[in-house]
Amino acid sequence: MAEKIGEFLVGIGALSSSQVTVVINRQTAGDERLFGEIAMELGYLADNEPIDKFLEYQEKQLGD
Repeated sequence: MAEKIGEFLVGIGALSSSQVTVVINRQTAGDERLFGEIAMELGYLADNEPIDKFLEYQEKQLGD
């Protein structure tokens, strides 16, 4: 099974588990934006680099 973005970002040290929980809670409460959009708005991510790393990782997983 593919790793979820929050798990990946915690794994590379870009986010903490509590930050992932905040983002997921917002999505559960009805925020329809993407995980990365919410994380950036909250100031958890300074730029798209960690998101780009996740997308590269995901592409490699799908290619296997």
